[in-house]
Formats: sequence, C-alpha cells, structure tokens
Amino acid sequence: MDQAEQLRNIIKNNRAPKQRPAARVITVTSGKGGVGKSNVSINLAVQLRKMGQRVLIFDADFGLANIEVMFGAVPKHNLSDLIYQGKNIREIITMGPMDIGFISGGSGIAGLSNLGRDYINYLIQNLAELDMLADVIIIDTGAGISDAVIEFLVASGEVLLVTTPEPTSITDSYSLLKALNRHPRFNREMTKIKVVTNKVANFDEGKQLFSKLNAVVSRYLKIPITFVGVIPEDPQLLKAIMQQTPISIENPNAKSSIAFRDLAITLMNGSNDPVFRKYGMAGFFANIVRGNTNKG
Repeated sequence: MDQAEQLRNIIKNNRAPKQRPAARVITVTSGKGGVGKSNVSINLAVQLRKMGQRVLIFDADFGLANIEVMFGAVPKHNLSDLIYQGKNIREIITMGPMDIGFISGGSGIAGLSNLGRDYINYLIQNLAELDMLADVIIIDTGAGISDAVIEFLVASGEVLLVTTPEPTSITDSYSLLKALNRHPRFNREMTKIKVVTNKVANFDEGKQLFSKLNAVVSRYLKIPITFVGVIPEDPQLLKAIMQQTPISIENPNAKSSIAFRDLAITLMNGSNDPVFRKYGMAGFFANIVRGNTNKG
C-alpha cells in the first residue's frame, strides 16, 4: 500500500460515521505582496464570526507575521511544535479577538515533505479535530508564486484571489493562475476560484478590474473564475491598520467594514456546495503531503 492510500485510510479512520461535516476551508491568496491579502483574511474572519460561524485562521505566510500583529497576540506554539514537540492541536491555537482561533504555520510547513508515516498519522489525527472546532478555516498563504503557495492552492477546494487596480497586481494575478493551471494535480472541476478586488474607488471600478482579468484568463487559461465583491479605498481602513486593529471591529460602520460584511454574506450564500466541505482541514493537508511525497 503506497503512502497516498495510507493517507486516505488515516482520514477515513478518524471520521466517525455520524460526525459533523468537515470544516469549510477558504484559501486566501494573491499574485504579489502589498495588496491587502492578510487584511482581507482577518476582516473576513471577523465578519463570519459576527454571522455566528466558528472561525479559525491558519497563517501559512511564515515569512511574515501579519496575522499576529493585527490580532495583537504572539503565538506560543506553531505547526512545528505539533509535529515535532508532541503538542496537540488545541495547544497551538492562539485565541484572538471575538474568539477567533489562530494557528501559525511557522517552519512546519516547509517540513511537510519529509514526514514519515507516524508523523503523518499524528498530524492528520490532530488536524481532523479542527473540523470539529471550526465551521470555517481561512488559510492565509504567502504572497507570490512560490512552490509552497501553489501547493496550498492545489490542495484547496475554494480559493479567494485578492487583486488591486495596480497593473503589476493584475499581471501577477494572471501569472499565479497560469502557474496553478500548469500544475499536474490541479483540478479545475474541484477548485472554485473567486476574485475580490481591493483598494478600488467604487464597485464599478472593481467589477471592471475583474472583467479585464477574466477576459484574459478565459481566453488563454480557460479557468472559470467568479467575482465575489470589492473592498473600496477607505481612510478608516488605513487608520485601523496603523492601530493594528481589524476595521470590522474598530469601525463596523466604515464603508470597508460593510464591504467585508457583504463579501462574507456572498461567500456564505454558496456554503452548501459539497466541494467546500469535501476535504476539511485534515484532507487539505493530506493533499499537500500526498503531493510532496509523489515528487520523490
């Protein structure tokens, strides 16, 4: 029995027949840095929490600490401590505002490809518990087109791509989708790609931005992408960022807060799609580990 089959058995054995549905995993990404990706992740989490969802953020951008800075909480442990130090999943969760959980990926992400079966077993068992602790898990990836980012996108059933009116952002968003499309394990039927336009003057500009990107993607990549909303330029948002506080908490009536609320509503309106609940967090990471082991 190969390792891929072992992974499937591990996940199957850790799911009771009457267990609640797997958590919905939303992977937030961007083609370049500086487009507000982490800010989108955090404020989306806050708005989903206000809607009664149990939310957890997994910070997969281990080169930066945007999530913990905005949350004002420094994690004591990360994924490496779960894998190598015997910590359980609850011990590596840091609680942020509004009881939003936060997990730092740390260097544990880079070591996934070197895990033996016992480590994989332990990791999947713990990650399966997240499906019982959260309704929605938001993965905040690193920016750009690194191998690690693409692996996360391939493993995800739902991708939220953040782009801005900057020409380089549009170009890099297309390049990201192009790299994803070339990946041998990318399944366009099982991956829903949704686009939110950030830092736009108004809705019309955001919709036009999406249309430009969609025209190129449809013509050359033939990947279906969906427009899910805009986040307008907002001085109040910039002020909240400087104060290291999510705008959705600092000023719920700000126009950007309302836009994040509308984004959360739009995403939740499609929550019954079985694709979003197929893998859960355990299946998400099993896909990543499986992909890495298949490289060998």
